[in-house]
Amino acid sequence: MNSPYYQQQPGQIMPEPPNVNSTKDHLYLKDALSWELTAMKMLHHGARNCMDPEIRDYMDRAGQMHQMHYQILLSHLNPANTANH
Repeated sequence: MNSPYYQQQPGQIMPEPPNVNSTKDHLYLKDALSWELTAMKMLHHGARNCMDPEIRDYMDRAGQMHQMHYQILLSHLNPANTANH
């Protein structure tokens, strides 16, 4: 298992994901970042226009959750963080 391109045998469980991000991985992360950013913006806009304080608070918290998810996804694209993942 010294090769970064470890070939898994049929029926064998991979002990950990490979340290390589494929083009498909990057495209998925790009899409996921876009989804999180859109959700964050929509919730922020909705919270600013909401008159009910309880719903506004819920929308703010949901927006913060999406912002946290965005930051986590973004960290997977930063080459400096590859040792941490």
